[in-house]
Amino acid sequence: MGLYRAVALTLVYVRQNLNQAAVGDLFDVSQSTVSRVHRAMLPLIGQALCLHIPDLKEAIRGRLALVDGTDVPTGNRAGHEDNYSGKRRRSGLNIQIAADTDGHLLGISAPLPGSMHDRRAFTESDWEDLLADTPVIADPAYQGTHAITPRKKPKGGELSTSDKANNKTISSIRSAVERCIAHLKNWKMLATGYRGRLAELPNIIRIITALEFYRLGW
Repeated sequence: MGLYRAVALTLVYVRQNLNQAAVGDLFDVSQSTVSRVHRAMLPLIGQALCLHIPDLKEAIRGRLALVDGTDVPTGNRAGHEDNYSGKRRRSGLNIQIAADTDGHLLGISAPLPGSMHDRRAFTESDWEDLLADTPVIADPAYQGTHAITPRKKPKGGELSTSDKANNKTISSIRSAVERCIAHLKNWKMLATGYRGRLAELPNIIRIITALEFYRLGW
């Protein structure tokens, strides 16, 4: 198989998250060839695009950062019970996403166990320290950080009119990071259930990050 078709096969596999037999049918090759080609090509694509992943602080410089967490579903794996999220009722890895107010991607964290709450993931990923001097807007899961978050209704009480208005404004601004995540998950391997070796997923997430930044023109 030539280089062009090998790259195309690999991108289709990652973008659409088809099973290898289906990808083989599309490219008129065997499942074993799909497995061999994508394992050879993914690291090369990652190396070719490594300079397209911007430093988070540099990407955010001078901007308001919107942060949210999402999961990469993996299915239940023996020995990886810490990947089960009670909130989402499925197993996966937690990644933190940073976007600007136009919904443009600014950063994707290294993956963490899916059971980890976004507040802790923000800290464990080192983003809390990296963004300490950056204005950040996030959802209520990030209360306790320096991020601006909506106010929760007090126990036994109601929010004031001004608090309700502020929450509405914050939610409106935050919608940009939700759009960013929706666009990111057009890479179906991040959205519809990763079926490969779990040990390889962090590197695949890094490569998809590079591909997305390349697509966006970084």
